[in-house]
Amino acid sequence: VGGDVVGHGLHAAATMGRLRTAVHNFSALDLPPDELLGHLDELVSRIDQEEEGGGASAVTGATCLYAVYDPVAGRAVVASAGHFAPLVVGVDGQVHAPEVPVAPPLGLGGAPYETAELELAEGSSLVMYTGGLVEHRERDVETGLRTLRSALAGHPGRSPEETCRTVVETLVPSRRRDDIALLVARTKLVDRSRVADFDVPADPAAVADVRAACGRQLEAWGLTEIGFTTELMLSELVTNAIRYGSAPIHVRMLYERWLTCEVSDGSSTSPHLRRAAATDEGGRGLYLVAQFAERWGTRYTATGKVMWTEQSPEGGEREPVEFLVDDIAW
Repeated sequence: VGGDVVGHGLHAAATMGRLRTAVHNFSALDLPPDELLGHLDELVSRIDQEEEGGGASAVTGATCLYAVYDPVAGRAVVASAGHFAPLVVGVDGQVHAPEVPVAPPLGLGGAPYETAELELAEGSSLVMYTGGLVEHRERDVETGLRTLRSALAGHPGRSPEETCRTVVETLVPSRRRDDIALLVARTKLVDRSRVADFDVPADPAAVADVRAACGRQLEAWGLTEIGFTTELMLSELVTNAIRYGSAPIHVRMLYERWLTCEVSDGSSTSPHLRRAAATDEGGRGLYLVAQFAERWGTRYTATGKVMWTEQSPEGGEREPVEFLVDDIAW
């Protein structure tokens, strides 16, 4: 995610802090980029309305570019609210600017946000930047964009840190008047041997087969230490999908820096964590998931939803989350 707020000084810094916190909170809901920008736009409009009577400056003029990268499919979904589209540096060193629908800046409202899907080969780089990098009073935007593309091209093996250093040395003047943010993220793909998925029939008897398949896969990955808790959580999520969801039901397991288990179905209704009464016969499945998983949640898709869990492969205290890209530099 990248963004820019018009203006300088204390108010602009405070505004950026508020929007940054809002983006973190919205992203925790696993929203698609267009929906996240829609919520952010509504928030900015509400802030503007509340501050109109207090003499404070409006937030309107903030821009945002939000992207979600899937390291299994090698695909990024991108949406923009008045922000520059990202640049993609291919593995051959060629630079291209994907077509990303650009909606008005945050707070203006009235237009729905749209997304673009980018197919990113492993080892390519996604470059996000703010206007201060390419705009200058002695250089127009078009010239700045051409200079940026030239600085990025021709060096496929260059690291993100080296790319940032080269771009800054090439484009940033000795005396600048605007803030600059530059983000270079190099993509990677999850090894297919670390991905397991299988369909599940809408039959309660299939839960035992899911547990057995999960156990075999964890043994193949050398994760028998967390086998019992993983099988328990997966069986609870599959049971919920069979009882309250709809076909097709699918299970996917990903093992990289941590173990991720996903159960998807064709229903958009999501179960919620609640405290079951002593006399209730059910209602404890998600409570067990919340106790054993280090993180869990729901992600909605165009065809239904995905319930997911994350665990540390060691089964102990989880290390800080790392990025799902190979390398990243500011």
